[in-house]
Amino acid sequence: MRIKNLISLLTILFSFSTNAQDMAEYTSGWEGEMENSKLFNLKVEIRNLGFENASFKIFNNKSIIDYPFGSKSTSILEIPFAENHSFKGALSENGKEINGFIKSGMLLYHIKLTQSGNGTFIGVWNLLMVDGLKSLKFYLSVENGSGNNYEAYPILADNRFTGTWCANFQKKNDSISFVDFKTGLKFKGKLLSQKIQLGIYLGDGLVMQTDLKKSISDWRIGGFTTTINNGDLQLTEMESLILKDSLPNTHAVLISKKGSIIYENYFGGYNPQIPHDMRSASKSISSAIVGIAKDKSLFQNVDQSIFEFLPKDYHINKDSLKSKIDIKSLLTMSSGLDAVDFGIKRKSLASEDNYQPTQDWTKTILQAPMINEPNTHANYGSANPYLLGVAMDSIVAEPLEMFMDKNLFQKLGISNYIVQTDMTGRPYFGGGMYLTPRDMMKFGELYLNKGKLFGNQILSENWIQDSFKNYRVLENTNDKNGYGYLWWHYTYQYNGTSIKSKEARGAGGQYIFVLPKLEMVVVITSGNYRNRKTQQPESILEKYILPYIEN
Repeated sequence: MRIKNLISLLTILFSFSTNAQDMAEYTSGWEGEMENSKLFNLKVEIRNLGFENASFKIFNNKSIIDYPFGSKSTSILEIPFAENHSFKGALSENGKEINGFIKSGMLLYHIKLTQSGNGTFIGVWNLLMVDGLKSLKFYLSVENGSGNNYEAYPILADNRFTGTWCANFQKKNDSISFVDFKTGLKFKGKLLSQKIQLGIYLGDGLVMQTDLKKSISDWRIGGFTTTINNGDLQLTEMESLILKDSLPNTHAVLISKKGSIIYENYFGGYNPQIPHDMRSASKSISSAIVGIAKDKSLFQNVDQSIFEFLPKDYHINKDSLKSKIDIKSLLTMSSGLDAVDFGIKRKSLASEDNYQPTQDWTKTILQAPMINEPNTHANYGSANPYLLGVAMDSIVAEPLEMFMDKNLFQKLGISNYIVQTDMTGRPYFGGGMYLTPRDMMKFGELYLNKGKLFGNQILSENWIQDSFKNYRVLENTNDKNGYGYLWWHYTYQYNGTSIKSKEARGAGGQYIFVLPKLEMVVVITSGNYRNRKTQQPESILEKYILPYIEN
């Protein structure tokens, strides 16, 4: 009996100690190391396509996912390989590749699987968006710990990965778990004395595990160098200023003239293989998708009301003024909705900050009041292109991302890219695509060449002309820029000459400059998100590039 009582007492004490762990004791910075730099460069394989024993596999140095799907269909593949994770793809006409998307978290990762044998297709999924980590250091910031409550944020020493958006923080006894809803990765940790054992999972499959100890020194993040320089143009003054951090956080500068690259350089560890977060610069790609749909006669004209494309449930918000919101007003930021993202003292009811935290973005936007009649005043706001995405999704016969891939990206030879989604899993037309700078340049070249590239008329010349017109001034911008179909207008001065530019622009300094007079495209990517240097690429173009260009 005494032994039984002793065991019961020990069990109670152990249970009390584990349940009573206070997360305040773990509120700190933690660090460990990854096994190798390629753990998140995952191999994706489809075997035995077209047979009952077909399988979908994901692995690094070990198996992570092995999902049998047994489909006899080889045209459209839909493979739900884990909870909240799926692959959707289409076999090419020649049967030699599969183009599709892995849906993981808020992202659609484009994957091209190439045939490597009878019924076998292989590709690579760079889950963290880089082609290999430059540091094996892994950091975890545990914050606001109290009792069972806490927050935890993984941080890589390689800051070329754009970071996690973690939520759903759970604790049970000595175990913690949370999710990055951006990439879809799950994190599970075991709380030990002076240590956290942390595993990172894709569904139920383990990607990697590491032991974390409390940090005793400052974290070292970034500081990488790059030695890629392509082209004959010399821009030594610009390069010197970038390397001295006088033009901070410049990641890439590319210049093409008459279709040939005359300058290409990368900084801070970036290289041609890394897709860059374009932020709102991808709004101009959204405009191209609308143009392709128009060219295919999927809708009649840009004067059609947005309510012609919306489910009946949303028509409750329709009134005599809102019914005038048409495709053209959304393309030109002149819907009249109270959807201004910046530049005014009050917070707009349909700004990104207001509609993105809600469960139904469309409903929130349409419930906002009108501040102007449509097509009269322009104010920049992401709700406008977001509604365009809802409209395009309603008229294409296939998933919108597949339509985009088949009709734009494949024709431009672009396969290494990522699409951010909204809450429904639909491509977010308000911004957030990831393209490599070289592919951003291809997109700029498409517009410079009036919709034609590689001998193909991908967009009609009429759509390009309409896109580049100056419809009205963006009233909430400091420079009072002119604006086209989701393309900015600006004029630069150098050597006594005025140069007009049509621009795709994104927060942090993501720019595609199309300069028709010079037959030139310039791409600059940056990381200036919180230091008020978003417009730094404009200064780089005017002061350190244009003076060195021969007309």
